[in-house]
Amino acid sequence: MKNLSVLIVGGGAGLGALIARMAVDDGASAIGIIDINAEAAEAALAPAREAGLPVAFASCDIRTADAAHAAFDAVASRLGRVDTLVNSAAIYPRKPLLEITDADWDASNAINVKGTYHMMVAAVRHMRSQEPRDRVRGRIVNITSVDAFKAHPQNAHYAATKAAVVSLTRSFAQEVAPDAILVNSVAPAGMATERARQLGFLAELAKASPLGRGGEPEEMAQWVLMAGGPRNTYMTGENIIVSGGYIYA
Repeated sequence: MKNLSVLIVGGGAGLGALIARMAVDDGASAIGIIDINAEAAEAALAPAREAGLPVAFASCDIRTADAAHAAFDAVASRLGRVDTLVNSAAIYPRKPLLEITDADWDASNAINVKGTYHMMVAAVRHMRSQEPRDRVRGRIVNITSVDAFKAHPQNAHYAATKAAVVSLTRSFAQEVAPDAILVNSVAPAGMATERARQLGFLAELAKASPLGRGGEPEEMAQWVLMAGGPRNTYMTGENIIVSGGYIYA
């Protein structure tokens, strides 16, 4: 991420916060975070502040276009430029297939799909006006999931939203390619997070993976940095599956 200004939506915790920290370590020039949790976002920005980098934060409910666009514009204005947008905000509800309610569907779609769409639109409008660097005006990386490609009856509404984001990624990639904006997504499998440990998922992850373990969050985040970083000057419309052989697609 050397010399790039990076904005992470949902960067206050989890994979998003890790991406923010790793972007700092990888040479980013500025870090912005959009998250509904202001306290968590402030904590996630600490490594960038300690490194002396410009930082910006906006608290936002990304379900509406006006709020999402205003938050993006506010952060972009403070940073001066957004070279890379990472869409990491999502909810992960688990519920048996026949028990999913309209409210469950609406919440999942509003955040995971519509919110991602709003932020992508805001980013494209901003990036189109930027001078290109190494022939690229901007990069967008969406966090999807292997659940988009594998049956998941305990999580069908989440899986459906992530399949929708894969489709959005491809549509945006084709639409904005003439503007020299690259749009890709990264689909992690189950990760060996603290939450997975607490919920007892680690044995399940290990059993499902040919490598015999769940992936470490850093192993997922590094592919986000690759797709959103200066070494990527040509790849667009791709979904990178990082599953340890859990699925092949």
